[in-house]
Amino acid sequence: MDIQQLRNILKDSGIVGAGGAGFPTYAKLDERVDTIILNCAECEPLLYLHRQLLEMHSLEIMKAFEQMAVAMGAKSKIIAIKKTYKDTLEAVQSYQNQFDHLEVCELEEVYPAGDEVVLIYEATGKVIPPGALPIESGIAVFNVETVYNSYCAITKGEPVTDKLITITGEVEHPLTIRVPIGMEVSEAIALAGKTTTEEPCYLMGGPMMGQLVSKRSVITKTSNSILILPKDHIVVRKKEKNNSIDLKRAAAACCQCSMCTDLCPRYLLGHPIEPSSFMLAATCKNVQKTEVFINTLFCSSCGLCEMYSCMQGLSPRTLITEYKSGLRRAGVPTSKIAEFRPVAKEIKYRRVPMERLISRLGLNAYQKKAPLIEQMAHASRVKIMMSQHIGVPALPLVKTGDYVQRGQLIGAPEQGLCVGMHASISGKVLEANEKYIIIVHEQQKGRVSYE
Repeated sequence: MDIQQLRNILKDSGIVGAGGAGFPTYAKLDERVDTIILNCAECEPLLYLHRQLLEMHSLEIMKAFEQMAVAMGAKSKIIAIKKTYKDTLEAVQSYQNQFDHLEVCELEEVYPAGDEVVLIYEATGKVIPPGALPIESGIAVFNVETVYNSYCAITKGEPVTDKLITITGEVEHPLTIRVPIGMEVSEAIALAGKTTTEEPCYLMGGPMMGQLVSKRSVITKTSNSILILPKDHIVVRKKEKNNSIDLKRAAAACCQCSMCTDLCPRYLLGHPIEPSSFMLAATCKNVQKTEVFINTLFCSSCGLCEMYSCMQGLSPRTLITEYKSGLRRAGVPTSKIAEFRPVAKEIKYRRVPMERLISRLGLNAYQKKAPLIEQMAHASRVKIMMSQHIGVPALPLVKTGDYVQRGQLIGAPEQGLCVGMHASISGKVLEANEKYIIIVHEQQKGRVSYE
């Protein structure tokens, strides 16, 4: 299969990065790629789905990974796995000799090992220049579930209709389960039993980079976890902070200890992002050095500065994100920087151990196994967003009252960066517009009928 054929399959199957921003996978297939990396780092605390999926479907994922590498002409193939994932490592290594020139890179159990730029450095020793994309250095990174979805599309012709998600925290039975895309958070949580706190809060995406959502929010192609926490938990309180109050607190309390900068993963790789300098300039309203504000565009938003590093409980990441958004609204581009500081000599001593991070966040009680259940969960209704990825929203192909089958194309890829959207359940279209499509199962004799 040549690269264009593979691109078409992935685009039509609706495959995007199964986490993070959801970059369309077909657009990352490039003949400039020399090194392809499979990311099994499980960046956020308490997540289990990638290690479990790779352990359970090692051969299938490795075959798809190989096919992607061949299509792009990549000479170097690396599977990056944290060394603590012993069962996953054993599963991958049992098939490793079936693939030529395939390397397994064992990563340390640190945060944020799954960050693309950090992962590339750990796996290859190369530093992606600030503002540049990995492809410009001949590298492409794909996470485990993305490659598994590619396998299903290539070998079975199956589009993306479901998502693996870890449900943990204040629930009776933490688990990792496959759910239809568009399923409501409340219905997904019920699969893990009753919540065990009176006033639960729902965090989508992990404690570091995730966002608080309502129980009416829906699962998308980039959802990796739902963490249920008490309302008064420290992680929830940090997520609920008010930006204007945070800025005033920073003006009063920031002592310029520089711990946020000293532990910043991108700063340690030589990128021109210094949270401590930003905090000083922002709180003093000192705009003489504009580069301090422009350089916020190089922040990865990993959250380490405010969730771990700052001893005053301040919020550098949140304030930096606000400034970044303002710059982007104003049309300020992220510049590429060819010459930058070398990697800090002390980088290996400033990695944050995951165990210490979990303890600092008060999450020790939630370090419970979340076994993977392959069987598809049922949903009574789904709300499928037409934009679940970076790029242009898909174009709705169905209208209210239509009947659709699971796997049917209901949103066509538009011109530009876009992928198709597919029905995740069979049923009747309750509502369809340019933003979303709601599908409900037919009711028969007072009961929901599932396919």
